[in-house]
Amino acid sequence: QVQLVESGGGSVQAGGSLRLSCVVSAGTSSTYGMAWFRQAPGKERTFVAVINGNGRMTSYTWSVKGRFTISRDVARNTTYLQMNNLQPEDTGIYYCAAGNTYATLPSPSRFDSWGQGTQVTVSS
Repeated sequence: QVQLVESGGGSVQAGGSLRLSCVVSAGTSSTYGMAWFRQAPGKERTFVAVINGNGRMTSYTWSVKGRFTISRDVARNTTYLQMNNLQPEDTGIYYCAAGNTYATLPSPSRFDSWGQGTQVTVSS
């Protein structure tokens, strides 16, 4: 059973930074695409960032470009999301996802393994 465990969420003021981590248990290929999605209260889960298996290709939703960076350490089975200049609209639960896929703007259905989520709250 593949397990993804996120950490690093918290509460910050606007303009602050957080780094999310997602550790993947054995059972997921290191070549899998990894992504971050987020879900604001009362809204659907939406795409944030994705990275391909070898870490050479990344894609972001337009609202986080230039502020967020996705990366991965294959040896540590860990994917990161560095979030800088956070804004109140970035508030939500952030989910890590893994799947044998890569697309520039993937939908959640492309990923078959999900973490439990970590809360990010940004105050103005």
